[in-house]
Amino acid sequence: MSTPGGGRPGAGDIRLPVASLTALSTTDFPGRRAAVIHLQGCPLQCGYCEVSEMAVPRRGDPGEWPAMHAFLMARTEGLDAVVFSGGEPTLHADLPRAVKQARALGLAVGLQTAGPYPERLADLLPRLDWVALDIKGRGRDVDRICGRRGIWQPLARSLSLLLEGATPFECRTTVHWRDFSLDDLERLAMTLADCGVRHYALQLARLERCRDPDYCLPVAGAPPREALAALVRRLAPHFEGVELRV
Repeated sequence: MSTPGGGRPGAGDIRLPVASLTALSTTDFPGRRAAVIHLQGCPLQCGYCEVSEMAVPRRGDPGEWPAMHAFLMARTEGLDAVVFSGGEPTLHADLPRAVKQARALGLAVGLQTAGPYPERLADLLPRLDWVALDIKGRGRDVDRICGRRGIWQPLARSLSLLLEGATPFECRTTVHWRDFSLDDLERLAMTLADCGVRHYALQLARLERCRDPDYCLPVAGAPPREALAALVRRLAPHFEGVELRV
C-alpha cells in the first residue's frame, strides 16, 4: 500500500493519541528495560481508576506517534522493549501498525490491557512478547466494578485467549475494598489458578487518586495490609509467581 505521495506507509500514517510517556521503566516488562507509552481513552468506568484523565477518548494527532517512534529510534541502545498501556491501548485501530514498527526497531513489545476487545487482542498476540491482563473480578461482578453492563464476557474471552496461546503473560488485580472482601479476593485468585494462570499480582488502589470521589474515602472494616500479605502467602503454592505490589 502506498501513501498519497507514492511512498511506503511510515510512522506519519499512524494516528495514536499519546497521553504520556515513561522514558525508562524496569518494572513494566519483566526482565526488560522498557519505555511505556500510555494511550488516551478507555471504555471502562472503574471507580478506583487512578488515571481517569486518560479515560476520555480522542483521535490521535498526526505527529504523536512519529514523535514516539523517533524517541524509540534514538534510544534503541538503552531500551530492550516498549510497552503500550493506557487508558486502554486496544481501543485504537492503528495500534497493530505501531507494534509492527516498534518490533522493526528490534524492540520487544509488551501490552497492558483489561481485554475489552478480544478480537483485537487476538490479532495482536502473534506480535507481542508479553501481556499484562487486568482482572477486574469474577463473573458478573466485573460489570459492577467496571461500570459497563455485559463487559465481563469479552474480558473473560481475552483471558481465554492468553490461556490458550503461547505469549507470556501475567494477570493482575487492583484491590479496592469497596469492590472486594478478602474472601472474594481469595476466590478470584483460586479461580485464576484453577484456570491455569501461573503469574498473578495484587496491587492496592491508591485512595487519593481514584476517579470516583466515593472511592477516595476509607472503607470501614477494610482488611489491614497484613491480611492481604497473608493471603499472598497462602496463594503462593498455587502459582509460579504471586506478589503484592504497593
